Formats: sequence, structure tokens, C-alpha cells
Amino acid sequence: MENPQRNPSSTAAAHLAPVGDSGLVVQFGDAIELPTHLRVQAFSACLREHPFPGLIEYVPAFASVTVYYDPWVLSQAGRYNPYEEVTHFIHDLLRQAETRKEKLRSKVVEIPVWYGGKFGPDLEFVADYAQLSVKQVISLHTRGEYLVYMIGFAPGFPYIGGLNEKIAVPRKDKPRTKVPAGSVGIGGLQTGVYPIQTPGGWQLIGRTPLQLFKPQAASPSLLQAGDRVRFVAITEKEFERRREYEF
Repeated sequence: MENPQRNPSSTAAAHLAPVGDSGLVVQFGDAIELPTHLRVQAFSACLREHPFPGLIEYVPAFASVTVYYDPWVLSQAGRYNPYEEVTHFIHDLLRQAETRKEKLRSKVVEIPVWYGGKFGPDLEFVADYAQLSVKQVISLHTRGEYLVYMIGFAPGFPYIGGLNEKIAVPRKDKPRTKVPAGSVGIGGLQTGVYPIQTPGGWQLIGRTPLQLFKPQAASPSLLQAGDRVRFVAITEKEFERRREYEF
């Protein structure tokens, strides 16, 4: 049943598509780029500040936000079409998001990394693939700031963009069944840090002594979407002094 209080509305800012009977995806683009990231962050901020009745959770990604909701609540106990109801709320939030001047978060996190050796078994492969020396690979990886576009795959796993194209390498043909927590890897034009031990196919170039995911903490993930990251090369001695993991 159509809700008579709902006026048809649309925004040119995003494309909406249903995900099953209790979700929808709000697509802002199809590229990993800063303007799209800022739109994702602005819309996510509106959802966080103005949750609608029946909202269960939302999941920001590179260029989209997936919204999960309770269709029974949105249908007002079966009176209305829940998808029409949720799209009404989404369009309102999109209009609010378009007026926001979202900026990058000011938080900059320094990630110390011991490159190569036993903790970076693929560093020489990356150097060979890129036709660079190991020292040049490390220099490029520690140059400048990166942007955390999203958290996913595993708890606290940051998808970090901004990698220099010169050291972009493909994922491994055969993923490892166990990648230790703290491992720093490269997969295509992205770099990331494994917060917990998981399977993984990225090329491992080093390891950080920092624990990126602490399940008992008030804010378990060290990094959030929108944070900026700097990688800093450290020695083995410094790694041992700062390590938060038990290996």
C-alpha cells in the first residue's frame, strides 16, 4: 500500500538498488577516488546523526553505502511498502548529505613497519616485479600520506588507497592460509594491514608492532574510514620495543 504522506522524490546524487527484502545499496560512483569517498562519508554521517525507524546498520564501502533495515518496522506493521518507505528516508538523507561540506578527518595515524626479512617475505618479489631495489620500494611505500577508504574483510582491516603505481603488484596466485596479525601487504593499487590472523593473498612486505584491532576496547579498530596513514620504517630493535602482539 502506498503511503499518502510520501511524495515521490529523487536525487541525482546517487543510484539506489534493493538488496534482498531488507536492504538497499546507495551507489555514489564506480571509482576509488576522493570526491566519491567524501560523498560516502557525508551520507554515512547523516545516517549516524539521523537514524530512521527500523534502521539496523549501514556499511560504507569505496563508492557505496549498504543500508540494512527491519521491513516490518518500516511497513508500520504491514500497512505500507517497506522499500518505498526506506527510499523516502534515504532520499531525505541524501539531500541533507549534499549540503554538507564533508572534510577529511584530521586524524593521522603513523604505522611503524619493519620491512622485509621474516616479516616481509614478498618484499623482494615486489622489488623484482617493479624493477626497483628493495630500498626504493620501502622509500616509495613510506612516502606521503594514504587514505583509509573503508574497513572490511576482517575486523579492523583497513583498505588504504594512495599507493604509488610504481609498486602496485598483483595479489598472489595462491593465497596463504594464514597471514599473521600485523602483516603489511600490497594488493594491486592498495596497501593494508592485517589486524588479525586470517587467510590472505596480498604480497607481504613487512609487519607493524601495533595491534590494529582490540576487541575489548571501547573503539576496537585503531583505524576508521577517512583516517590518513603514514608508514614509517623501523628497525628490528624498535619493532621489539613497541610490539603489542604476542607472536
